[in-house]
Amino acid sequence: MAQFVIERDVPGAGALSETQIREMSLRSLQVLKEMGPQIQWLHSYVTEDKVYCIYLAPDEDSIREHARKVGIPADRVSAVRRLIDPTAAN
Repeated sequence: MAQFVIERDVPGAGALSETQIREMSLRSLQVLKEMGPQIQWLHSYVTEDKVYCIYLAPDEDSIREHARKVGIPADRVSAVRRLIDPTAAN
């Protein structure tokens, strides 16, 4: 499966309460369960007005279908081409 970075425009994301984040996460997990193991949520980063999510999926269409079913935006979906980290410099 390919890895994807999903950029979601969520105004005020950084100010969402723990309850709001939990509810959004539970909705996402329920839809993922319904869609099957071919799409997986790895983790997300919440910034002031965006949420960046890292997923494994067979294709971009699966990512967009998940977002539509959950009711959250998937404003930009980018396939990861390469992973680099500090050890790559050695």
